[in-house]
Amino acid sequence: MSSDLPDYYFRVRENGAMVFRVDTENRQRRIEMDQIAVINIKNGDVKPHGDTKLTKEDKAEINAWMDERRALLDARTVDDILRTVDHLNLTSQWAQSKATPDQLEQITDTLLLAMHDLRSVLVRKKADRLLKGKK
Repeated sequence: MSSDLPDYYFRVRENGAMVFRVDTENRQRRIEMDQIAVINIKNGDVKPHGDTKLTKEDKAEINAWMDERRALLDARTVDDILRTVDHLNLTSQWAQSKATPDQLEQITDTLLLAMHDLRSVLVRKKADRLLKGKK
């Protein structure tokens, strides 16, 4: 194991993370992790754990992690959507070349409704962007 451990560890959880201060400077040379805060990435809340007083360094590290995490989650969302486009193309190919009539009967209405809903949202958002661009 590398001796160059980070000073902080962020245990990712739903909607955020638990923040730990990493300490290797003890007599037993063991890794100790003391929880110092809980983060809610959605609303930006940072709650110190117990009686912990967060230092400026703690806050700076937490804010930097939150910025990086938001950027990562945004990138993952776009990647997921692009994968969905690929999956829709594969679904089209499957429907055209391999699907049985029973399989098509099973998925057609649900898929058409989902696609109609998505198209409605995308068209509305595109129109909003075009209108804002003209003003």
